[in-house]
Amino acid sequence: MTDNTFAASAAAPRAPADATPSHHGWALVVLLVGAILPPLDYFIVNLALPAIRDGIGARPAELELVVSAYACANAVMLITGGRLGDMYGRKRLFMVGMAGFVLASMLCGLAGSGTVLVAGRVLQGLFAAILAPQVLATIRSMFTAREQVRVMGLYGFVFGLAAVIGQLGGGALISLHPFGLGWRAIFLVNLPIGLFALLGSWRFIPESRVPRGQRIDLPGTLLLSLFLLMLVYPLARGREAGWPLWMIACLAGSFPVLGLLLRVEWRSLADGKDPLLDLRLFRNPVVALGLALAFLFYAMSAFFLTYGIYLQSGLHWSPLASGIAILPFGLGFLSSPLLMPRLVHRFGAFSALTLGYGLLAVGVAAVAALAGTGAPGVGFYLGLAAIGMGQGVVLPSVVRIVLAEVVPERAGVASGMVTAALQIGAAVGAATLGGVFFSVLGGHPGAVDYVHAFRTTMFALVAVLLACVALSTGLSMLNAVLRRRNP
Repeated sequence: MTDNTFAASAAAPRAPADATPSHHGWALVVLLVGAILPPLDYFIVNLALPAIRDGIGARPAELELVVSAYACANAVMLITGGRLGDMYGRKRLFMVGMAGFVLASMLCGLAGSGTVLVAGRVLQGLFAAILAPQVLATIRSMFTAREQVRVMGLYGFVFGLAAVIGQLGGGALISLHPFGLGWRAIFLVNLPIGLFALLGSWRFIPESRVPRGQRIDLPGTLLLSLFLLMLVYPLARGREAGWPLWMIACLAGSFPVLGLLLRVEWRSLADGKDPLLDLRLFRNPVVALGLALAFLFYAMSAFFLTYGIYLQSGLHWSPLASGIAILPFGLGFLSSPLLMPRLVHRFGAFSALTLGYGLLAVGVAAVAALAGTGAPGVGFYLGLAAIGMGQGVVLPSVVRIVLAEVVPERAGVASGMVTAALQIGAAVGAATLGGVFFSVLGGHPGAVDYVHAFRTTMFALVAVLLACVALSTGLSMLNAVLRRRNP
């Protein structure tokens, strides 16, 4: 189904009739606050990794897990989170996710060891996964297809805002030590924001859910959780542990578990049940390729994992200076989603997606080539701006392309699947490319070693992004063929 047929035949319903325009606008504000918190915690933690390492003695593998465990737990629960919203009400689950996210943030802020911090990050990821699908599904149910172009531009905008606030605000919080909290402030700052969102959601967000009854797919949830655990944990801890035989067996065994998961989900569909993964969506090649591109896109997590370490440990910059140094990325990210309606109108969503991946590849290549032991130059910062613009274009494009292919009744599970693909990509990207960084870095690194490790990791990331350019070009050509067959 193309964007045009989606607009004509599956326009999303508006909010309930008793929702005033003012409430409609405030509901969007609250939803965007809910959208900003999970990526804010993703961005804000990267600059804090050296401070966390020094503050509680976290090992390199624990630092990787601070990023990848959050993403992995998020991925495990995202699809179930979307299903829960479809079943029990998206407003209700938005509030549950927000409340749990606030409590988990408090646990992270009070953590006294790397183990407790990783556990808090797992809980953060789980509750963020309950929260995030409700944002996309509620947007899908409140706004028409035409309005969604503008709204999804705003959705991408808040991710750019999260990048700026996360990097710059995180660096400021760590450097200024408000109330003597140090790095803990980056987690505790979520408390007032979350409480505001809870009150706003109770007052302004309209309730929506799927009219027919559904059930939670417990076997599918358990198998997906087991698959991700067997995949991500060895990737994150194997290098430091020396790759013992049981870890290699665990990694190899993850793929048969994936095969079993797919078999169980197909059988659930054949029996008329509601599986965790609606594999029928993969019959649509646009959805299948879109989810693959979403997965590869968040390999960018490796950039954020390594960039702050390179600046602070390699160049000996302060957290605040490191936060300011990524400002060109944030400004690029902030500007590009606001241009999305024009880009989509002029080139189409699929061509805009290819353009975004091209910007990412060029930007990461420039940053890798120009990284050194001295102060970065203009070209380095222009590369950062290109990365930000590319991310700002890709994120709303890939989400909108996938959601445009499903009917409103499947918006919850589809938004869960696309967001899960993003988060699984983040977990795998942080574990694999982060492992490359620490492996190249060695045991007793100097400034040159940090530069070499960062450049090697970024060039590996460029290879992934060039594959995305090729896939998105193929997706655009496929869409053109489908449009000619189904005008």
